[in-house]
Amino acid sequence: ARTQMALAAYEAGICINNASVTLVHGMSRPIGALFHVPHGLSNAMLLHDCLSFAVDGCPERFATLARAIGVAIDTMEDKKAAIFFLEEIKKLCKRCGEPTLAKAGIKKEEFEEKIEKMASDALASGSPGNTIREVTKEDVITIYRGLW
Repeated sequence: ARTQMALAAYEAGICINNASVTLVHGMSRPIGALFHVPHGLSNAMLLHDCLSFAVDGCPERFATLARAIGVAIDTMEDKKAAIFFLEEIKKLCKRCGEPTLAKAGIKKEEFEEKIEKMASDALASGSPGNTIREVTKEDVITIYRGLW
């Protein structure tokens, strides 16, 4: 398992080096920095919500993923197939024991107090700029608040 995780991390690094990262990574960094949540866990916390935000920017790409993993058929409309993909991501995260802010020991009030700073820091990272949709500070704040 450790060998496979090391290989997966290596392959992910190659992908990131070639394609960069998007909203989910930019938003996960402040959670790690301010609340000491490991980066992979904070990414998992945000994955479904950030992909749901991005889907309107490229439903055909999400539909391709849905078809590739077998949750949609070729004749299905792209938007519907994309939603099936997002639902499968949600199921996968739940099966893997998706972490939550509460499980990480973060108090809601403390998190709320830091949302403005986290949103500013996320945008300053540059990662949200690689997202297929334009991302505003208000978008980031809405996604953060949705974690509760």
